[in-house]
Amino acid sequence: MLVQAGHEVTGTTRRPERARSLADQHATPVVVDVYDAGALREAVLAARPDVIVHQLTDLADEDFEANSRLRVEGTRNLVAAARAADVEVMVAQSIAWLYVPGTRPAVETDPLDPTLPPHAGIAPLEEAVGTMPRGVVLRYGALYGPGTWYAPGGAIAERVRAGNLRQNPGWTSFVHVDDAASAALAALDWPAGPVNIVDDEPATTAEWLPVYSAALGAPTPGTARHAAAIGRPVSNAKAKKLGWKPSVATWRDGFTEMS
Repeated sequence: MLVQAGHEVTGTTRRPERARSLADQHATPVVVDVYDAGALREAVLAARPDVIVHQLTDLADEDFEANSRLRVEGTRNLVAAARAADVEVMVAQSIAWLYVPGTRPAVETDPLDPTLPPHAGIAPLEEAVGTMPRGVVLRYGALYGPGTWYAPGGAIAERVRAGNLRQNPGWTSFVHVDDAASAALAALDWPAGPVNIVDDEPATTAEWLPVYSAALGAPTPGTARHAAAIGRPVSNAKAKKLGWKPSVATWRDGFTEMS
């Protein structure tokens, strides 16, 4: 999307075998490990970008501790490299399910819940990005679509087929991966601060799980006993005011198209 919009793109990966994929998408590939602060600094200085789009994650093996470390140390190194290269704008990936409990849809000014485990990685990431002259934080909902955990071959799909998920009153706000990407492109022109990137229909697991299971051709999961209502619905009103809206307005349509 960035290339199609006319931008010159340098894409980073820590794995040499992935460089070809970046080149195939008409980006200039750079192999660098963000934990190597010196090498990262040199890579950013060489590219001299106007904007850094920070989508770093380490979740291939569902290793949440590794992902938190990346959010803390990787972001710190990336912000330092950006400052060394006089980069003023950074667009960074965060998450939308960290808000304190409540019944109304969460907006960006609502506080985050420090008792939730992701807070250890998310809070330092958002704080570091906030030191940039213009740091935009995209608080993504649960990503679904091709290549995600919710894809037919993904980790969540495997759990559903194995009968390891149950209906419960916990909340999820989804966003299709294509809409997450379009938000990253749009955010190049947004003002600093956090923005929720979610679709139009927050839902409890009891609402979305039967629809998702049917799309997979899996049996409808049973209801969990003594389940607590965790999470909170999330509002995308700010993103819409900035001109973004999801092309897949609801997970109901997205899950149906997946089948």
